[in-house]
Amino acid sequence: MGGVSAVDRAERVPKQDRSRATRQRLLEAAVACLAEHGWAGSTVSVVAERAGVSRGAAQHHFPTREDLFTAAVEYVAEERSTALRALFPDGAAGDRRAVVAALVDLYTGPLFRAALHLWVAASNEDQLRPRVTELESRVGRETHRIAVELLSADETVPGVRETVQGLLDMARGLGLANLLTDDAPRRERVVAQWAGLLEETLG
Repeated sequence: MGGVSAVDRAERVPKQDRSRATRQRLLEAAVACLAEHGWAGSTVSVVAERAGVSRGAAQHHFPTREDLFTAAVEYVAEERSTALRALFPDGAAGDRRAVVAALVDLYTGPLFRAALHLWVAASNEDQLRPRVTELESRVGRETHRIAVELLSADETVPGVRETVQGLLDMARGLGLANLLTDDAPRRERVVAQWAGLLEETLG
């Protein structure tokens, strides 16, 4: 008889949970390594050690280094999108300054630092470039969509789409500046200025 026993089923679920937990630990460790050590210092072995799993287990989940790091940045990008939505569970209620500040914060954490290392590596690694380009395009579209939603922006009005995109480009620039020095005071002034510009443009 080829049936599956209740014991087999009971054992399979925890195994799936363990596998999922291992994968998540690897992704989180990969992002942390990339943010701290850059591409050159972030090997599969280093990530596996940080995650507390064997190199073989890491390669079971992610056969190549490129698989591991593109999946890691995508995973945390999705986490940040979820976190951004969670900041305004009932919508932003017209508080555009809070939305601008939250969007800018997206580009000043370890995710952005890790993504930046991935972009630099992709500019020199032919295998990595198309995957990172596609990933960034997808993450960018999602961030733009969330921004439009939170800002209650009507993109049928000429110039509104470009204004929202300009906000995200500005936020990325502030994130770059923050890599070298803690730029919080200037960042707050820029956020206030952009919030005012958005009120004028979006109405």
